Amino acid sequence: MEEKRELVTKTCQRLGIKPADRLLLVRISAQTLQLYRGGELVRAFAVSTSARPPSNLKDSLGTPRGLHEIAERIGGEQPLGMVFKGRRPTGRHYLEHEDDGNLITSRILWLRGLEPGVNAGRDAEGRVVDTYERYVYIHGTNREDRIGQPQSAGCVLLGNRDMVALHDEVRVGDHVWIID
Repeated sequence: MEEKRELVTKTCQRLGIKPADRLLLVRISAQTLQLYRGGELVRAFAVSTSARPPSNLKDSLGTPRGLHEIAERIGGEQPLGMVFKGRRPTGRHYLEHEDDGNLITSRILWLRGLEPGVNAGRDAEGRVVDTYERYVYIHGTNREDRIGQPQSAGCVLLGNRDMVALHDEVRVGDHVWIID
């Protein structure tokens, strides 16, 4: 992890921002998310990222790479398994839904890219690469049996209990680094 932390620190220096004490490291190839506090591993989770190749481009449905921050924490007061539409609770548990594909459940961590031209704003060719504008989240899913396999439309999916635990551990402004 030391070399990864150094890369995050260098990226923060290049961007003129202070490294956050908490870091979520998402490894697309391993389908894992590791929570670090002060450089020490606190907890690791199995996740699912995009069924498509990683991509920062709008409409690619790929999980975006690079340094992000948690822009918003949503759903902390909702029961386990609550379904969200437009970041608002529907009042229904995912078991009450027909098979609607991947649902957004339990909690939402909305990500904002921190690297202009990479995952914030537009790239050098003018294409939208903005993670926040793409509505990329870390969230729970009704497809918990598929965690560990690529299956999302760009988001990072966790099992519902893991999502609640992660939501309770992190704060707005914490960093999320997504790598291959």
